[in-house]
Amino acid sequence: MKILVLNGPNLNMLGTREPGVYGSQTLAEIMSDLVAHAEPSGVAVQHFQSNSEGRLISMIQAAATDEEGKADGIIFNAGAFTHYSIALRDAIAAVEIPVVEVHLSNVAAREDFRHVSVIAAVCVGVISGFGATSYRLALDALIDRLGE
Repeated sequence: MKILVLNGPNLNMLGTREPGVYGSQTLAEIMSDLVAHAEPSGVAVQHFQSNSEGRLISMIQAAATDEEGKADGIIFNAGAFTHYSIALRDAIAAVEIPVVEVHLSNVAAREDFRHVSVIAAVCVGVISGFGATSYRLALDALIDRLGE
């Protein structure tokens, strides 16, 4: 089983970006922990971060169509794109791969503009507010779903 983890804009700044909101771990540390968490299950985790909407769309499409990039499931922290990217929403809807939307912070407890996700309706679930643990929860949920 292969899980693709996509991280959107500004997540490359984790560790220094608003640590009171996002924690002090870097994205590399979070991804390293996630890979280690997946290993006992025999699940391969590939991760990719981009500040570019187009590159994220290409990764979603490749996860469905490209033999090398093919994935069984996607964990997606779209960052700010969550709230306005119809293009990412359409990319998720176009593939038959389960996608779990993930956020480090509890977006429902933040600014009003963060309360709406345009991608949630085309995802199999949303996990928010548990810091780096949100990724592990999403991984475990995908493993359970795909194992059924």
